[in-house]
Amino acid sequence: MKKHLAGILVTSALIGLSGCQSANVKEADTKPKMNNQDLFEVAHEGRYYIFDDFKVYQEFLTVGETSYRKVIIGGGPKGETLVYGLRSEDKKKLSGIASEEMFKGTMLAAEEFYGEIRAEDGRLYVFDSLDDMKAMRMVGEAPYRYTDIGSGPEKQTVVYVLNKHNKKHKPVMLMEKFKKHYGL
Repeated sequence: MKKHLAGILVTSALIGLSGCQSANVKEADTKPKMNNQDLFEVAHEGRYYIFDDFKVYQEFLTVGETSYRKVIIGGGPKGETLVYGLRSEDKKKLSGIASEEMFKGTMLAAEEFYGEIRAEDGRLYVFDSLDDMKAMRMVGEAPYRYTDIGSGPEKQTVVYVLNKHNKKHKPVMLMEKFKKHYGL
């Protein structure tokens, strides 16, 4: 009887432990993933397009349009029409869209942030800081930069935007991120 009772207690303890572990996994799996690791912006034909997904951004560059979008008349940095290119999972959301939240400043960027602004002149401005990206967007120029002429896709000039803290160093890690995005 004692052996039988001891076996029940051990089995109950093991079931309790495994139940706790699976509950923790479910909690972690159901936590919503923030899409704040990258941001892409394009000034094009009087509109300002913003994307939080590289695939949607690339589709826009290929086709010139996005399948799903949220449009705000006069919402761009210089009063132009603002167009958020959306992923299919974001198309029904009224709020909580990462590109919109980061653009407005209500969502912080991930620690390992990557950003691009594609200017009307064809230059690609590349960032590892959302704050540097915001400053460039507002001023229209990057005071600290490392320019790599003809190194982008289609031989575009790539401007790696720096700040007062890293202005004296070649942005090797940022250059590697850029090349990885484009398979260069």
